[in-house]
Formats: sequence, structure tokens, C-alpha cells
Amino acid sequence: MYEKTAEHFGQKYKELPEGHLLVNLGPSHPATHGILQNVIQIDGERVVEAESVIGYVHRCFEKLGERYDYNQFLVCTDRMNYVSTPLNNIGWILTVEKMLQIQVPDRVTYVRMIISELSRLMDHIICNGIMGVDLGAFSGMLHLFHHRENIYQILEKLTGARLTTTFCRVGGMERDIYPEFQKEIKLVIKGLKPAIAEFHELLIRNKIFNERTDGIGGISKEDAIAYGFSGPNLRAAGVAWDVRKDDPYMLYDKVDFDIPVGEDGSALHRTLVRMEEMHQSIRIIEQLIDGIPEGSYHANVPHTFLPPKDKVYSNMEELIYHFKIIMHGVKVPPGEYYHATEAANGELGFYVVSEGEKSPWRVHVRRPCFWYYQAFPQMVKGGLLADTIATMSSLNVIAGELDC
Repeated sequence: MYEKTAEHFGQKYKELPEGHLLVNLGPSHPATHGILQNVIQIDGERVVEAESVIGYVHRCFEKLGERYDYNQFLVCTDRMNYVSTPLNNIGWILTVEKMLQIQVPDRVTYVRMIISELSRLMDHIICNGIMGVDLGAFSGMLHLFHHRENIYQILEKLTGARLTTTFCRVGGMERDIYPEFQKEIKLVIKGLKPAIAEFHELLIRNKIFNERTDGIGGISKEDAIAYGFSGPNLRAAGVAWDVRKDDPYMLYDKVDFDIPVGEDGSALHRTLVRMEEMHQSIRIIEQLIDGIPEGSYHANVPHTFLPPKDKVYSNMEELIYHFKIIMHGVKVPPGEYYHATEAANGELGFYVVSEGEKSPWRVHVRRPCFWYYQAFPQMVKGGLLADTIATMSSLNVIAGELDC
């Protein structure tokens, strides 16, 4: 791949108009937020043309999904958008439960929704915070990062891991919530509210930040739809579309929240949409946190959900179920299935074809980054080289999700 790329761009370099220059933004550059390469033709400081090259961290997750069983593939979803892993985990698990027609207890759904919105908060904190860093404003990110760490502490207590959480199991959750779960989340939210307001003053109201982002890297609503945009990047262009509202799952049709919408799809509007979405995520969590129902942390599906280890050691029936799930896997009825959720970057969808075996026959992931990153060359064309940094940062391109 490298030799072909070098040959391709080497030829392109020879064909450049006089005075034009070909520069690499990436693949190893802090502003690319991962292993991404953008070959940019410039005339002075003005971008004439750009070409994006992806695939540097492609890990064949879709093919692995056709080898792993349905629970094992969960570890691959951790490594897609690694900034908000529980959202990926929940998206996959909901897909499999849809295939098996499993109805989980409300307790499970409440906890999944709360963790989803905490994950969205973590993702937006990183996106907007790092965007400030890319443009020279470091203090804002430091101000919010402490609160993101508090959310990580909750995830670590709940799942045993911080980054690759492997949250949930087919049919429920791996374990129940811990006793201080609700109290600690309330404390995190209490501290996060004023911190977001202060971050808004530090960064969003900063004159330099506004001048670096207002009208930069914009895209029309028509082009955003044509490119397959979703999530905050689509809403920033003026399209009020959110999977949680337009195709509700879990209990999102039972909670009250608004969909922030921008106007010109610029870097500034993408940042503002994410800022307001943080407030809406807090609003959703506050509606759920005191109402977590009592009950089991998994559905009554012994053929799918692993029994507790202490019962496996003492009960023959539990031992049999444990053996069958581990050795033979979870068998999903034959058919084609698709399920989408609203991840932090937009519509995260899993398309699965089952032939009734323990592993899928085909797995395809609709990862949001892959769709909107293709518009990057159009969005930066005609702008300044420095503006490509603001545009890429505001799109929130995560290399692990992009390449999958």
C-alpha cells in the first residue's frame, strides 16, 4: 500500500502547477488525532486540492466478527470509537438482542441509557477540549478533563475497566450496579454543570477562537445529507435528525430532551451543537437516575446469558447452560438484521447476516466517521492551510472508528 501511495503522489507532485506545493498533513501528526494522511496541494497558504488516505489502522473487525461469537465481538466494538466505548458496546448488544427478540428488564435499560449519556459527555468533552488545544487554547481542556476522569472512575467501578469497558452482555449486563452508583453520578453531574458553563466562557466566547472557527469548514444541509452525515455534524448543518428521536430505541421516547441544531455546518456550529448536547445528556441522566427500577440485571434467558459462577459450581442445570453457551455459542435465527443507535459521532449501525450458527455469516459496521470524513477535501478546498486543522478537529474523526 505504501509503495503505491508513494508512486501515486510522486506522479502527482510532478504534475503540479508552477508555484504550487504538495504537503502531508499526517499520517503521524498530532492534529490528525490518529493515523490519518491528507495530501494537500497549496498555493501559498490557500488549499487548492486535498486527498485523504485512510486504512492505516484497519484491523479487519468485520471479518473478525464473522469468526467470533456474538459476545466475543464485543471486545472489537471497544476499539472502534475508543473515546466513548460503552456507546459502541450497547449498539452491538442491542442489535443481537433484536435478532434474538430479547426484552431486557427496565433496570438494565435505565442503566444502559445513563451510561450512554455519560459516554456522550466524555466524547464531547474530548472533541471540544482537543479542538481548543489544536487552536492554541489549552486551559479549557484541562478544566473539563478532571470531570471526564470522574466519569471514568464510575465506569471503572461498574465494569472493571476504564477505556475498553466491554460493557453489557447479550441479555443484560455482566454485573449489577454498585451501591453508590446513583449517588456518585449525581455528584459528577453537580460538578459538571458549572464546569461546562465556565468552559463556554473560556473557549466559545473567546474572540480568537470565534475568528478561527466561524464560517470555517462549513457544509450545506444538502451536501451533508448527500455525503451521509449524521450526528452533531449533520445537526450543525441545520438538519434536526437524531436516531434517539426519529427511530427511538431503549426508552428514549419516554424522556424529554431537545435536539440542538446549527445553521451553516461550520466548525463553530459543530462545536456549539456539541456544547448544547452536553446539557441535554445531563438532562436525560437527571430524569433517569432516581427512577432506576428494582429487579434483575439480566433477562431470564439461560440459553443466552451466562449463569453466575458460584451457581455453576453447585448446580447441574447452571453448569449445562454454561457449557453450552461457551462451547456452542449463542445461536441466532437465520436472517438479515440492522440496528442503529445514536453514538457520539452519529448513526452507529450494525448489519448482520445470520445462518443460525454461533458466529454471524456477515457483519458490516456503519461507522459515522467513515461517512463524513469523505467530505473533508470539499470542506477545506479554498480555505487556508491553518483552517484544515480547525475543520478536522471539529469533525471529531476517530481513526479507530474510521478504519474499523
